[in-house]
Amino acid sequence: MKPLVLILSPLIEAHRAQIAEHYDVLYAPHASTIEAQLAASNPDVMVVLTNGPVGLHKEAIDAMPRLELICALGVGYERIAVSHARDRGIVLASGAGCNSDCVADHAMALLLAVVRNIVQYNKVVQGGAWRRGLAWAPNVSGSRMGVLGLGDIGLKIAHRAQAFNIDVAYHSRHARGDVGYGYHETLESLARWCDFLVVATPGGTHTRHLVNEAVLDALGPHGYVVNISRGTVIDTEALARAVRTGRIAGAALDVYEGEPKSPPELLGLPNVIFTPHIAGTSPVAVQNTVDQFLRNVAGHFSGVGPFCPIPVGAVL
Repeated sequence: MKPLVLILSPLIEAHRAQIAEHYDVLYAPHASTIEAQLAASNPDVMVVLTNGPVGLHKEAIDAMPRLELICALGVGYERIAVSHARDRGIVLASGAGCNSDCVADHAMALLLAVVRNIVQYNKVVQGGAWRRGLAWAPNVSGSRMGVLGLGDIGLKIAHRAQAFNIDVAYHSRHARGDVGYGYHETLESLARWCDFLVVATPGGTHTRHLVNEAVLDALGPHGYVVNISRGTVIDTEALARAVRTGRIAGAALDVYEGEPKSPPELLGLPNVIFTPHIAGTSPVAVQNTVDQFLRNVAGHFSGVGPFCPIPVGAVL
């Protein structure tokens, strides 16, 4: 009998079929509430595949006595009850690294679009007008980028920025000894230094509203913020006030608080652009995450251990 896998993260049919070649599957996409997860739980489930925004509540964990392994499809696991799972002796793994190139590409696309005013220029041309009277957009090259969170994704964003002759510095909980980028001990210092602040830190309670009123004021009226991490890292109301009053130049957001509902405070502003939490999604990136999930499960059941375990003591 094959181990039973409960899939809480949305997957296309082809990827569900790929998993079903090796394991029995229960599929309950979007089950993010406690009630929905309890309804989807089964006492024979041995593996759960979820993602950061959906997570896995401790009540659902306790409803599955045979559960051995919890996997996050991507790098994030902020809504998985990690400590509770470890107390139960459950192994945790993630899809870290699988879609980081895709996310980094998207971050640069958002940055270029908002700084170079691509969306508004497109509307002008689509409306039959031309460039006369339009404000000139600033350069991206030759500027300064501050990266909040220099993990795998943040590092790849920094590498891409260098191709644009952008000077890069970063802030994180600890300075890295393996990079040549400047380190700022505080986020306000980094924001004061840079033209573009790119948010690439994990979500969770420890990073909630890190980008607040003071940080946005430090970024200043010529600064832009790009978020491809989690919406909770930016204080939405503070961001809306900063944009509307001209205290920052603009924002480009793939993630935002309250998603999938669009943040009403930021709608209709010409210098704010959105994408629907899709930075890490491409055919190649999603296939990579499914393949890594299968490697994680195979490693666990073989006794070797998952391919990409979530480190003990990791904090989100």
